[in-house]
Amino acid sequence: MIPRLYIDASLEAGVAAPLSAAQTHYLKNVLRRSVGDELRLFNGRDGEFGAEIAELKKRGGIAAVKEQTRKQDAEADLALCFAPVKRGALEHIIQKATEIGATQFIPVITERTVAPKLNLERLQAIATEAAEQCGRLSNPTICAPVKLSALIANWPPGRGLMFCDEAGDDETAEWGGQEGRAAPVLEALKSIDRNADSWAVLTGPEGGFTLAERSLLRDAEIVTPVTLGPRILRADTAALAALVLVQAAWGDWRRR
Repeated sequence: MIPRLYIDASLEAGVAAPLSAAQTHYLKNVLRRSVGDELRLFNGRDGEFGAEIAELKKRGGIAAVKEQTRKQDAEADLALCFAPVKRGALEHIIQKATEIGATQFIPVITERTVAPKLNLERLQAIATEAAEQCGRLSNPTICAPVKLSALIANWPPGRGLMFCDEAGDDETAEWGGQEGRAAPVLEALKSIDRNADSWAVLTGPEGGFTLAERSLLRDAEIVTPVTLGPRILRADTAALAALVLVQAAWGDWRRR
């Protein structure tokens, strides 16, 4: 196995690339690599390059960049907006959603959100490690937490929002004076006139969204309510299930 590492520096054949202290520790003490061994490097901009370890020291290292092995692919903008959950489930969401293809993570504070203070640096490290291992050429962004009302009020133009409503298949339910059901995800994806390059999925906390929050979401023009089926899913399961369906219908899962 040739190790893959994400770095911030620019990549170009024949140019040296810096390795962090954590990366040199990982290469030397975990993988037992040494000077002269091969690497793969990517930065989310320049594609993937082959490289060779040129130096490994305690405070950092150097990789000699060789030929480009993969060009940078265009990637759909697929964000996951989610209510933070307990640490184990939260880290599971970040890791697996990175593998599925999420490009951005936006923690959303709802009325029923119950979670400890987020360690954004650790979550970014988990996303980076997952990106390195799954072979993708980009590194997802972990955003600072935002309240649901602020998320909707400041939603960027041109990006759609798929709202996963656990009670959305109840045709008798009233949402802020309006009635209606949320369509199953695949049905909704077939009918939406969307911007295929910019979309987001929103999932709620373990206790679900409140009636007021559902009304807020249902009243927003950018929101498409969907249901994830007849069973009640855990928050982490719902987030991953929704992303899988979007990727299968619209995203790069249709590529070889």
